[in-house]
Amino acid sequence: MREILEFLLEKLNENWVKFVTAGVFMLIGWFIGHRRARRNLKRREFFDRLNVSLNMIHEGRLLIRTLLEKRCEEIFLNSAAAQMVVDAAQRTTEKDPLLPLPKSDHWYFLNSVLNEISEQFAAGTIKRDLGLPVRCEQYVLCLTCEAAGLIKQKKVRAMLIRKALLEKLPEQAPAFESPHHQTRWQTLQFLAAAYKTKPEQFLNMEICL
Repeated sequence: MREILEFLLEKLNENWVKFVTAGVFMLIGWFIGHRRARRNLKRREFFDRLNVSLNMIHEGRLLIRTLLEKRCEEIFLNSAAAQMVVDAAQRTTEKDPLLPLPKSDHWYFLNSVLNEISEQFAAGTIKRDLGLPVRCEQYVLCLTCEAAGLIKQKKVRAMLIRKALLEKLPEQAPAFESPHHQTRWQTLQFLAAAYKTKPEQFLNMEICL
């Protein structure tokens, strides 16, 4: 036992500078992370979160419903890819909420989100394969981060909307469940136009129920 203690003391004496340095860096890292988290909370910025929202117009009213929300790393399964999304989300503008990702990478990111959504509706796909009665509809998916209007929280938002609705969005604004949904309506108007000119930033998917 004495030999073990002497060995440990000897190693501590030889490497105490390294231990102290490591401890200091750990403390600095914790402090910076804690400060950043407090700042993001104050600003209501949660760029590391991805929210999938279904946008629909029912009986003349714009409805926005969350289908799922996860950390970006849980969806893209790669820290570098997730960071690319976070960085892009911080570069969106009031005029353009679409994530400014490299053109060649759009499919990769959108397909990762599509896979998450598909899991939610896997039962409908199996029913269709078994010949059971289901209803299928084409939807459009895109990645955004709204920066305009009265947005309560800034985060990555995967917009999901029926293709038929996006292609023929009403000219007259629908009624809103909340005043800040005016921003979402403006976003949908922008997406309807962008869908025609920037198709690479969108992905079509079929959902069956």
